[in-house]
Amino acid sequence: MKVKVNEDKCIGCGSCVSLTDAKVFDFNDDGLAYAKVDEVEVSDKEAVENAITYCPTAAIEEVK
Repeated sequence: MKVKVNEDKCIGCGSCVSLTDAKVFDFNDDGLAYAKVDEVEVSDKEAVENAITYCPTAAIEEVK
């Protein structure tokens, strides 16, 4: 599974960072989230799916 954060939609709320314990997402210098891994580990998949679901602006997208 691969994911990306659409910076045009991200408001920097941090829910994705906290849901994945900062293993998958982090903040850039502008305070917006970004995916810091190329491929999501199987052990983090459920947390990433929750981050996608709970992102208030739908900024996290699965890359197919």
